[in-house]
Amino acid sequence: MSIPYLRSRWVFVTGGASGIGLETAKAFAHAGANVFLSDVQADALEHARREIAGMGVACRAALLDVSHPHSVQGVADEFMRQCGAPAVVVNNAGIGFLGPFLHTPLEAWRRVLDVNLMGMVHVCRAFMPGMLKEGLPAHIVNVASAAGLHPAPNLSAYSASKHAVMGLHDALAMELRGTNIGLSVVCPGVINTPIVRNRQAVADIVPGAQLDKIAAYYEKHGAPPALVARRIVRAVQRGEDLVLVGPTVKPLYMVKRVSRLLASLATLDACKANGYLWRYERER
Repeated sequence: MSIPYLRSRWVFVTGGASGIGLETAKAFAHAGANVFLSDVQADALEHARREIAGMGVACRAALLDVSHPHSVQGVADEFMRQCGAPAVVVNNAGIGFLGPFLHTPLEAWRRVLDVNLMGMVHVCRAFMPGMLKEGLPAHIVNVASAAGLHPAPNLSAYSASKHAVMGLHDALAMELRGTNIGLSVVCPGVINTPIVRNRQAVADIVPGAQLDKIAAYYEKHGAPPALVARRIVRAVQRGEDLVLVGPTVKPLYMVKRVSRLLASLATLDACKANGYLWRYERER
């Protein structure tokens, strides 16, 4: 389902206060759409709301942790009372955790899965009934990751969550085929966003020097979040299913179609360069 004309239609964006979410909201505003932002960062959210409202479109915002289903449903109900069913829902909210599998706490696993996977489940369950009932062309964008196509070492929880997002997306796409709702799944590669600088989402065993190396790599080689945002808007307007954006994503996608082993070796080489690689050592 494509939506070539977005002017005055409403777009709901999770994780909209920074990074890809904020740039996506701005890109939809440039296309004339009204925007509803949600995020857990109160100050950044209000700043984003004012910035987008200054672009000449309607913009509203709500504090929201997508891992809480009742909160999501409450925001969705209020949204639909005020604005009707959204034309576009962008499931962008996401977090990561950096560290070897054996040093990734169960609490981190639960939080990553609660936000990255269950957050999408909650948002889709909250908005899809209204979107189907209204019957107008609508679209859901699920932001996965290159890690959803092929995992990376020391990102086991994040990679697992994004693989699950790919499975959720494919199941929904089959169920919604022939309805008024189209879907796109977006797999960004190396993107220079704040998610790579969150030192609270890092295993204790990972040294600060390694984090600095990763941040420097992303700053030097990462694509800007605005690039992902433009591709998201284009995907909605053209009805694209799979969106590969950012350095190395398309080559990795093609390599894995040929050989899982080659894709793994290529990923390991890349991780050596950007600081993600961590070897287990025998305890003495």
